Amino acid sequence: MQDPGMTPELDAALAQPFVALADLVALHAAHRPGHAALVHDERSLSFAELDRRVDRIAAALQRDSVGIGDTVAIAASNAIEYAAVLLGALRTGAAAAPIPQSTAPAALAAMVADSGARHLFIDGAVGRALGPLRQGITPHLIAIDGSPVGTPIEEWLGTTHAKPRPVAVTADAPFNVIYSSGTTGTPKGIVQPHAMRWAQVKRGASYGYGPSAVTLVSTPLHSNTTLVSFFPAIALGGTVVLMAKFDAGRFLELAQRHRATHAMLVPVQYRRILAHDDFARRDVSSFRAKFCTSAPFDPAVKAEVVARWPGGLFEFYGMTEGGGTCVLFAHERPDKLHTVGQPGPGHDIRVIDEAGRELPRGEVGEIVGHSPAMMTGYLRRPDATAAAEWFDADGKRYIRTGDLGRFDDDGFVVLMDRRKDMIISGGFNIYPSDLEAALRAHPDVADAAVVGVPSPAWGETPVAFVVPADAARFDAEAVREWANARLGALQRIAAVTAIDALPRSPIGKVLKRELRDGYAR
Repeated sequence: MQDPGMTPELDAALAQPFVALADLVALHAAHRPGHAALVHDERSLSFAELDRRVDRIAAALQRDSVGIGDTVAIAASNAIEYAAVLLGALRTGAAAAPIPQSTAPAALAAMVADSGARHLFIDGAVGRALGPLRQGITPHLIAIDGSPVGTPIEEWLGTTHAKPRPVAVTADAPFNVIYSSGTTGTPKGIVQPHAMRWAQVKRGASYGYGPSAVTLVSTPLHSNTTLVSFFPAIALGGTVVLMAKFDAGRFLELAQRHRATHAMLVPVQYRRILAHDDFARRDVSSFRAKFCTSAPFDPAVKAEVVARWPGGLFEFYGMTEGGGTCVLFAHERPDKLHTVGQPGPGHDIRVIDEAGRELPRGEVGEIVGHSPAMMTGYLRRPDATAAAEWFDADGKRYIRTGDLGRFDDDGFVVLMDRRKDMIISGGFNIYPSDLEAALRAHPDVADAAVVGVPSPAWGETPVAFVVPADAARFDAEAVREWANARLGALQRIAAVTAIDALPRSPIGKVLKRELRDGYAR
């Protein structure tokens, strides 16, 4: 699909081998100055206003000797100023480092230090959360909301009509540093080049992003899940509506008010929106495309989205590190909702065994991928970068996903589990996703996660954490027996524990390490 509002200027830009994203903002400011670029609550910025704001931020950063080779860190809730700082950093040639604002203060401070940034833009909530640690942070603290946790941004900006010096940005230059979620250990800084984001922008045009699109952003701007939607939306001249915090009712209200055409959501958000009383009352007919990524997406929920929510449903499977991406056109392939789709155009997906040998179709192994959208590497971590790479016989570079899966007979990828989450019990591989699917089929189960815990007899044994649909009448042992009756003899669940909610990262990934560690204690 293509946005009907595509302009000749934008078509010409997309035909180029590479265009810097900040230059595209300037292009829209020149040709469509009054069009709304960013909206947050009752405030909005046109492209002309955004371009001037980005210029002022870039000029102030250059005044402070920030440019190519530097990093600018940001830790705050979604806001117009956050987006402007991201773009301002890019206009200087520096890389942006959006830091998860909801992470533990010590971890946040460690990520900022690791990034090497000399400027950290924060808001009042982050400043207060840092508490005494704020005094030990080396970078210059700048408060994007004017709060007293740092130099107020208006004071720091200085000259009202400042213009930055032009900078020539190359496709291989660092665009941003994204910190991994930390669900598998200490977060690593993932360096993504401009070429990777440019590939995502060009891909975005085929999904209907463009001048007439309205993208509703309800996940944090520090997350790559958000940025793969945000950057194409703004680069292609559409309007981005920001939510500081997700709320299903508020999402539906904003979608109706702004006639939203696009949204990137994680599975738990889809569940909450569909279950909200307002879903049937709100007009969501304006949607062209809805996207999902970052966490396993229940086939039954996919089917419900397709049936009840107008517009296409596209599931992306990939990594922040890049490599290969699979796409499922869920609205076109109701028979493949149990898969994550097929490799996207120009994306090469393979399946390998533990020795690094490529496996034939149908066999389960680790998924690796190659595409135009690939990370440069982990920041100052050549060892970790090397561990994340696989090369074929011709020396072609692939990124390892750590996920186990297989190709079905039609070339669709079926995910089994994260390699680290696979349970080896009595020498047999058990995939938690199979057990979780069985548990979720029980009418008394709202959600479930299965992890492996040490077992003297079997090495590991699966235990389940279940969110009851109705806690008052939930019978853990009855649910365990019900699920085990539907599982194979080697898949039996040893114990079921009721839990109020599964621990999740800000973008909805279940933190299985926390469940595993908590059970061990």
